[in-house]
Amino acid sequence: MYNKTIKELSLLLKNKKISVIELTKIFLDRIKASNLNAFIHVDEELTLMQANIAEKKIISGNNLTQLTGIPIAHKDIFVTRHWKTTAGSKMLANYISPFNADIVERLKKAGTVMLGKLNCDEFAMGSSNENSYFGPVKNPWDYSAVPGGSSGGSAAAVAARLVPATTASDTGGSIRQPAALCGVTGIKPTYGSISRYGMIAFASSLDQAGPIAKTAEDCALLLNVMIGFDKRDSTSLQRKNEDFSYGLKKNTKGIKGLRIGMPREFFNVNLDTDVQNGIYSALKEFEKLGAKLVDISMPKTNLSIPVYYVIAPAEAASNLSRFDGVRYGYRSKNYKNLVDMYKKSRTEGFGEEVKRRILIGSHVLSRDFYNIYYLQAQRIRRLISEDFQKIFTGPNSCDVIMGPVSPTVAWNIGNKRDPIVNYLSDIFTLSTSLAGLPGMSIPCGFSVNKPIGLQIIGNYFKEAQLLYIAHQYQNITDWHLKKPKL
Repeated sequence: MYNKTIKELSLLLKNKKISVIELTKIFLDRIKASNLNAFIHVDEELTLMQANIAEKKIISGNNLTQLTGIPIAHKDIFVTRHWKTTAGSKMLANYISPFNADIVERLKKAGTVMLGKLNCDEFAMGSSNENSYFGPVKNPWDYSAVPGGSSGGSAAAVAARLVPATTASDTGGSIRQPAALCGVTGIKPTYGSISRYGMIAFASSLDQAGPIAKTAEDCALLLNVMIGFDKRDSTSLQRKNEDFSYGLKKNTKGIKGLRIGMPREFFNVNLDTDVQNGIYSALKEFEKLGAKLVDISMPKTNLSIPVYYVIAPAEAASNLSRFDGVRYGYRSKNYKNLVDMYKKSRTEGFGEEVKRRILIGSHVLSRDFYNIYYLQAQRIRRLISEDFQKIFTGPNSCDVIMGPVSPTVAWNIGNKRDPIVNYLSDIFTLSTSLAGLPGMSIPCGFSVNKPIGLQIIGNYFKEAQLLYIAHQYQNITDWHLKKPKL
């Protein structure tokens, strides 16, 4: 039962082949038996209360959606009423929010059943899920390897079949990269499509929520609920309602004539041979479906790392200033005065990576360096966005861009202790986030029994196109159906 997709489970629940409570208990038992450290907080009583409510809806047949009764879990960056929300940090280790994030509330109203909160890099800062106060998450394909980050708990839980789907967040690749390293499907929609209300902020101009699931079709069903305007979020976009699963039901059009851009900067010498071969094999499958591969250049790709690691820490330094030991969160027990309390609470409450980024951010925002670093980074960010638009709307335009998600497959826990080395693993995902474009990762092969992910990037509001293309690929391959031996 735990191997089935959301679509399959929804049909079984609707036809009363299994009850919501039975289904929920199957996943709760799997979570109890797991030693991946994917979950931070599980409350069986709260979960079964939601399962009972969903079961009554199915029995009555009223107000049903395709997500009614489907168990899910939330990345612990989204606040949840009655459940702990820690952001993977000691600073918020015992915090319980008085309200739900918009994304949590939308999925609750759709009838989903919450299994718990998922481990993540502290305040979503990391590419390996090693920065969590609650310890690293293990990759279900290899327990000695990282699952990717910062949504490592989300991706690992789906890959290990602990939950059919999860919420996640992507600031510089934190949906796509862990999805790739764990062999599951994840999509980051256009920036502003999903409300950030109730998402604990890291970098406000980059943070974007999205789903991780087994298939593109499941991601489409989740996006149908998750996307929507929210007046409480000043960055929330007003866009027409769209059924992202509608086009997936029709296989008549295909992708014949689709122009796929292959950035030469994505296939450089830093890309592992096995990863490169896996990507090329996937692209050949698209050629068989009638797509055309086009050689393109994105010359500012290498600039995305320094630009991101100026802008994101600057915004983090501002956002995390609210955690001072006064209103909520961790407070040091030993301090002499107010200023000493600030210092000790933040020193003791934040992890090393968070403190590193706060220091970087404070430095680039200082009077002497603001123009040199922060303003210059924003100018280059605009140029990176223009690179994409030349590809999508120029004279020899491409419909989508494809390439690797990560230069390597999952590395071993502790292997990349140098933060700069860790930052370089985001080279293929950062530019998409800086431009605010939609992007997704789908499984496309293996290297030494570790998954490889194919990245698909589209123009603004082209999530339906990305999902359709991914669905066509998953119709002729079975990489997304592979599961680790647990």
